[in-house]
Amino acid sequence: MEDDDQRVVDLVKELVHRLLYTSPHSNPQNPSASSFTQQEYNQSLKYSLRILSSRMTPSIAADDSAMAESIKRRLATAGKSSEALTFADLYAKFSLKDGPGSVKNKWAVLYLLKTISEDRKVRKNQSPNVISNGFLDSALSGGLPTLFESDGISGGFGNSSRNSNVGGFKSEDVGNSRGISNLERLEKNRGDWNLVSGSDNLSENMKKLKGLGDNSRSLRAREHVENRYNGGILMVSKDPENIRDIAYREFADLIKEENEVSEVVLVRDVLYACQGIDGKYVKFDEKADAYGLPELTKVPRATKIMIRKLCELGWLFRKVKGYITESMDQLSAEHVGTVGQAFCAALQDEFSDYYKLLAVLEAQAMNPIPLVSEHASSSNYLSLRRLSVWFSEPMVKMRLMAVLVDSCKVLKGGAMAGAIHMHAQHGDPLVHDFMNKLLRRVCSPLFEMVRSWVLEGELDDLFSEFFVLSQPVKAESLWREGYRLHSAMLPSFISQSLAQRILRTGKSINFLRVCCEDRGWADAATEAAAAAGTSTGRGGLGYGETDALESLVAEAAKRIDKHLLEVVYKQYKFKEHCLAIKRYLLLGQGDFVQYLMDIVGPELSEAANTISTFKLAGLLESAIRSSNAQYDDPDILDRLRVKMMPHNTGDRGWDVFSLDYDARVPLNTVFTESVMSRYLRIFNFLWKLRRVEHGLIGVWKTMKPNCVTSRFFAKLPQAVKLQLILTSRKCQVLWDEMNHFVSNLQYYIMFEVLEVSWSNLSKELEAAKDLDDLLGAHEKYLHSILEKSLLGERSVNLNKTLFTLFDVILRFRSHADRLYESIYELQSRTTDSSSRDKARVQRPSKTSSESGSWLGEGRKDLTRRAGEFLRNMGQDIDAIGKEYSSIFEGFISQLPIQQHVDLKFLMFRLDFTEFYTQLKPSTGGKLFL
Repeated sequence: MEDDDQRVVDLVKELVHRLLYTSPHSNPQNPSASSFTQQEYNQSLKYSLRILSSRMTPSIAADDSAMAESIKRRLATAGKSSEALTFADLYAKFSLKDGPGSVKNKWAVLYLLKTISEDRKVRKNQSPNVISNGFLDSALSGGLPTLFESDGISGGFGNSSRNSNVGGFKSEDVGNSRGISNLERLEKNRGDWNLVSGSDNLSENMKKLKGLGDNSRSLRAREHVENRYNGGILMVSKDPENIRDIAYREFADLIKEENEVSEVVLVRDVLYACQGIDGKYVKFDEKADAYGLPELTKVPRATKIMIRKLCELGWLFRKVKGYITESMDQLSAEHVGTVGQAFCAALQDEFSDYYKLLAVLEAQAMNPIPLVSEHASSSNYLSLRRLSVWFSEPMVKMRLMAVLVDSCKVLKGGAMAGAIHMHAQHGDPLVHDFMNKLLRRVCSPLFEMVRSWVLEGELDDLFSEFFVLSQPVKAESLWREGYRLHSAMLPSFISQSLAQRILRTGKSINFLRVCCEDRGWADAATEAAAAAGTSTGRGGLGYGETDALESLVAEAAKRIDKHLLEVVYKQYKFKEHCLAIKRYLLLGQGDFVQYLMDIVGPELSEAANTISTFKLAGLLESAIRSSNAQYDDPDILDRLRVKMMPHNTGDRGWDVFSLDYDARVPLNTVFTESVMSRYLRIFNFLWKLRRVEHGLIGVWKTMKPNCVTSRFFAKLPQAVKLQLILTSRKCQVLWDEMNHFVSNLQYYIMFEVLEVSWSNLSKELEAAKDLDDLLGAHEKYLHSILEKSLLGERSVNLNKTLFTLFDVILRFRSHADRLYESIYELQSRTTDSSSRDKARVQRPSKTSSESGSWLGEGRKDLTRRAGEFLRNMGQDIDAIGKEYSSIFEGFISQLPIQQHVDLKFLMFRLDFTEFYTQLKPSTGGKLFL
């Protein structure tokens, strides 16, 4: 160490020697040739040592280029352009020097040279009064310390200073000094220099010093300066340390007088408070809900305010720590949940970093706090102001954690993650990074639930934290009711559409596993994870990876839904079952329906409570074997059942008979009880329509003219014959009108409703991408049939009118059957009467006639009774015709006002001749707009 100090001194001497003897007036071969030159050398060396031993530091930034530009600008301004160019060239070479032996701190060298140049310039311009100009002007203006030249001062230093001594000791003594630390000897030997007898100049300069201030500190500073001046030489630096030192010590004394507690103790108490621990003076006040000093503690108000601000960190720490303790120790796991536990763990991790910081600060707090005027033995001391700087970043984080704690006190699961995510939308990078780090920990359980649900169909949600809820249901209701979204637990960083896809993907896996007993979804899930670039294990997803989550869900949904539809279409033959329902429940298999009506008609005409379901089931089997239905899949035919609806007293079999289709798992997910009940409504409507059609066909078979009835009409009396022809014609006309309505309505239902809806269903089933699309297509198909068949809720009045028309037609059928049964009875009785007349002529009989018979009363009574019966039947048919026309006109007038369904084609077929329009000209214009 001493060798290094000696080397520094030697280098300084060499530098001064080179700077002085490069002058054209100097003789470098003989530096002691002139006493003036030796004196200049000694004085310059002392001047250099003064600079190196001083505490002066520049107040500007260290910038080589800026300093070089400043020097060049100064030379150019002084009119020394050539020197400026020379300096620029030298600086370029100097800046390129690098490596061993080169100057590292180039800026300091430039700054030193510039300062020396400016100081020389000032000394050239100063007046001969060195004490006045040299001491005050140089020191007070921020220049270098002033040295006095004896030959330029009246009454300067003694001759002893002109010798080869420097500051009272020989030059070799300077050479033997040990480094910069030995420069303190210069300070000790200041008193050995003899002052000149320039008392007048000294007095004047003392007055200048006294004018620096009139307060007590300035007076004491002047006294100190005078005392030091009387003892030797007066030393003034850039910022006179002798004056500052006095001021700082006085300030320290004042602080000690005002403060009852030292700053070191307060710093220690603040650090305790930041850990939630009461210190000796700084304690937590329950009433004020804050840390602070007692009222009677003698501490400046500014210090109290600063302590209160610093202790806010302790208050926030206490709040967050209390939440963690309450959540982890006092509350049950069900109330906290896995997301809440992850949140507490993330807060604990932040506390670990916080504890590390406090440990570092406590180590620094062990070092004493130096006075402002002193250099501390170590810069790692801790004051309240330094503590405020250290606490700036932890304060931001702790405030944010406290806000999160307040927001999440009553939340858990996805709701908690969403609430924390809302605070992450912040422009401060520190807050943004902190929140992202926290959310990665908090959302880890939530994303693990998503991964497990999407790829495995497992709902690992013990504490109801996930946004998918499950409930125990039957297998047929698993898809519709088994799982649903819990909107309250849906975090804001997962969109509603993404949540729906997540829900559907997990439902598809569970549907395949439970209802279809299929395991092919596992391969599809593995392929989806590989396509999305994620792993099927834990930790594959995390917060901030929304794109990866969406990609995984999309790939999994696409593959698993495709596999599900393949299983439903191929393994469980969904389309074939839909077609079977259309053919049997919607009466699309014509030969089967016709044969069924023919064989069950007699049975269904009986009272409903007397009909045997087993007998009807046998008749159904007969109808299947006797039609093309026998060639269908046995599994489909086995599902067809006879069902008797609940009936009341007086109901006939026609009113309660229906067919049912047994849709088993998993088809009952589509064909639920609600769906089958709507199919039953459609079947009842179509069955009644077919019954009406079947009845009209039966009437036509009965009333169809033939040669037998023609001969019978010819034998009747003229009055009866005319009445019979008139009644038959009325019946025929009314039958034509009813048959026109029924046949066109049936055509509309079978072709415009059923076939068109089936075509649309087939197209939508081909385009379906998941089970929800399949269910939606079937629901649309069923809704279309109900609405177009006038069975919807908005067609209630029209439906009632339609069923009233059916009842009128069935009543007409019973009247027509009764009419023609009587006619056939009359024909048979007339034939019997003719044969009896022939026998009576051959063999007279005493007996007259059968009691209660038309022909037993004679031909006159027969004619009278027949005419009366025909008139009554004609009146009844007229009444039915009027009732039918009135109801039908009301029905057709309601068709145009049905806005929810297009019935133009039906209206056109029912009134293509505009017959009903002409009947009602007042309303006809409104019917077909």
